[in-house]
Amino acid sequence: MRVGLLGLGRIGAFHAATLATHPLVDELIVADPVRTSPYGRPGDPFESDAVVIATPTGTHAELIVKACEKGIPVFCEKPVAGTVDETVKVLEASAGNRVQIGFQRRFDPGYAAAAAALRAGELGELHRVHLVTADPAPPPAAYIATSGGVFRDCHIHDFDILRWVTGREVVSVYATGANRGAAFFAEAGDVDNSAALLTLDDGTLVTLQGSRYNGGGYDVRMELAGTRRTQAVGLSPRAPLHSAEGTPSPRDPWPDFVTRFETAYRDEIDGFLTSEKSLCTIEDALEALYVAEAADLSLRERRTVEVAEVRR
Repeated sequence: MRVGLLGLGRIGAFHAATLATHPLVDELIVADPVRTSPYGRPGDPFESDAVVIATPTGTHAELIVKACEKGIPVFCEKPVAGTVDETVKVLEASAGNRVQIGFQRRFDPGYAAAAAALRAGELGELHRVHLVTADPAPPPAAYIATSGGVFRDCHIHDFDILRWVTGREVVSVYATGANRGAAFFAEAGDVDNSAALLTLDDGTLVTLQGSRYNGGGYDVRMELAGTRRTQAVGLSPRAPLHSAEGTPSPRDPWPDFVTRFETAYRDEIDGFLTSEKSLCTIEDALEALYVAEAADLSLRERRTVEVAEVRR
């Protein structure tokens, strides 16, 4: 097939290499206003059999709709759009078209194994979940100013994988945060350290924590505590954790999200090219966004927010 790729930033360049070497891709057409790629040829990406969108967030909605109007299957990095209303409009405009949204943790072997173990009853009845997402260093100030805040930009991955692994929905959120680093976070109305308590629809309690200043390395983990055992995702020798009991320190801690999820990024593109249905729909992305909206509202109003409050 012929595939069009829009955007050659960090993740777009990674997708270009993946697409160019995929056995189903005969031709790759790339489009970026300022960057070039050793993979593919410049051209109109919409003159193709499928489109991959890795452009800045503000362009996603328009490009998804354009691809759907042409009847082209589309893969788009998260988010679908910057707001709930925009996301709902894209959902409506894309009806009947195959759209896959890039929540790559669904394709990580660890999360997949945890989901399978939970569904097989190996953990017993799930009682608690803990989620961590911590970056080793903050992104640029210009990015933070347009990111939508830590819960929409960063923790939305946690909200999506929580739904996917547990098969449950979040019904309420209490979120908080702090500013311990650069002033540009507070100036943008954001926080650089975050925490939240979520309740699932079956009463399971979920704790969440995050940071833009995890100097030890990139740390993404999930713990599922059941009545039979606790399952941990991301507890590898590269997890940036040092034991006070003297056990071996991490070897070559994860430096960034692309390195940590390299296999997952490749597998989600393969899933997009080979599956007959979307493996992460706009509806899925919207559900994660509802939780992020509730968390952001909770942070600002310092109260527990029911997810139902922010549903459209």
